[in-house]
Amino acid sequence: MKLKKVVSALLVGTMLLSCVACGNNSSNNADKKDENNDSKTPSTESADNNEGDGDDSADATGDGKLVIWTLAEDLGQFADHYMESHPDVEIETRVIQPADYVTTIQTALNGGATEPDVIVGEPQMLEDMFDAGYFEDLDQAPYNAQDYADQIVDYVWEVGQDADGHQRAISYQITPAGFYYRRDIAETVFGTSDPEEVGKLFKDYATILDTAQKVKAAGPYRLFASDSELGFFSGQAPWVVDNTLNVDQVRYDYMDLVVELYQQDLTAYAAQWATPWYQAMSGPVPLLTAETQWGNDDLNVWDATQFASATEGMDTVEVMAYGLPAWGVLTLRDNVGDTSGKWGVCSGPAPGFSGGTYIGISSLSERKDTAWDFVKFCTLDEETADWWIVQSEGDTVSLKSALEKHADDGNETYGGQKLYEFWMNAAEDIDYSIVTRYDKAIGDAWGNAISSVKNGEKTKEDAINAFYDEVASVYPELTINRE
Repeated sequence: MKLKKVVSALLVGTMLLSCVACGNNSSNNADKKDENNDSKTPSTESADNNEGDGDDSADATGDGKLVIWTLAEDLGQFADHYMESHPDVEIETRVIQPADYVTTIQTALNGGATEPDVIVGEPQMLEDMFDAGYFEDLDQAPYNAQDYADQIVDYVWEVGQDADGHQRAISYQITPAGFYYRRDIAETVFGTSDPEEVGKLFKDYATILDTAQKVKAAGPYRLFASDSELGFFSGQAPWVVDNTLNVDQVRYDYMDLVVELYQQDLTAYAAQWATPWYQAMSGPVPLLTAETQWGNDDLNVWDATQFASATEGMDTVEVMAYGLPAWGVLTLRDNVGDTSGKWGVCSGPAPGFSGGTYIGISSLSERKDTAWDFVKFCTLDEETADWWIVQSEGDTVSLKSALEKHADDGNETYGGQKLYEFWMNAAEDIDYSIVTRYDKAIGDAWGNAISSVKNGEKTKEDAINAFYDEVASVYPELTINRE
């Protein structure tokens, strides 16, 4: 089989895709996500090998083996669980950094390699990977994937389809976004901790700015750790429409809000994924300034020991809220400490989602029967979904029957809130049509423009013109109507 060589497009926007939202970016451009605190964060390349015996589930080659290349360590856990019930299958799992993943797949499959058997992608990778012919068509026999369409949350099923509507991949999780907030701070400042009432404090950008000002005025608090918390709600229109750059008014409003939050000292200036950003989940954190937030020789925000030493005796604040997708429960799980039980989750100003590991079969695999059995095991098996809910301590699965089964489950970290019900409802509002293959690169360019305005490096007009220039350089084929 000849694979289409869609190389240049695939290389654009492959950096750090495990936290990419619908057209969002972090306005701080902070990409150093802690690899030990979030099961979505890939590690360095690794391999897990297990020996099995028997041949009941042997693949077409007869060697009883399966090779998985993935972005997230999660699939290594799924592989181990699969082998417990399929001792005749030996699975080799290789975890590859997001920055290297697409290039590694390209090199292997364009070279005709029959391994890996199972490959993955994240939403903004998939369109180009589908076009390149890397993923097997799961609608054809013997897979007949459309027989299972009603079992998976709608937007997740849609994400896994190519431009012609053929199913190529399925994810085991949903990733709608919301605000994780401290109930105790909300009660102190606003007199309520109810998720619906607190959600009204985030209903639109103007209200968020007012909420941030009130939180700061109430005491040693800040609404957000950083201005990046809004990134998952930064726009609800596609960046490209009919081959033309599309910057709708919401993008400009988002820029204005981030600039105000930054310049009015309404955040803790704790760069997203840095030491103080995580520390603020468990209690008071040193109050940094716009000048110190990225650290220097004396204040390294990426090293916990150095940071603690350099900030000893500084004034502190407590952070009320974080904007994160459903997988944020895993990040907070490992960092809330004594604030466990004091959290809640509410809706943001618009629907959004970010990430998700979409699993499929390499079109060149010689073990497609076993690979398909593994894909189904991860995504369509209720017992596996039940296991993963327990194993991950809160990840939100995409299998409807499992979500409905666990809808009344309360999460102790969040005061007993029924998070599966919350995320299931949030997923219904996701509009995947706004996602394009251009989102990562254009979103980063927009983030650069915002940073230059909030830091006082450029005027808003100059920053937007520089944004146009950057997009034109990366995507010369796009029409850009400069305003």
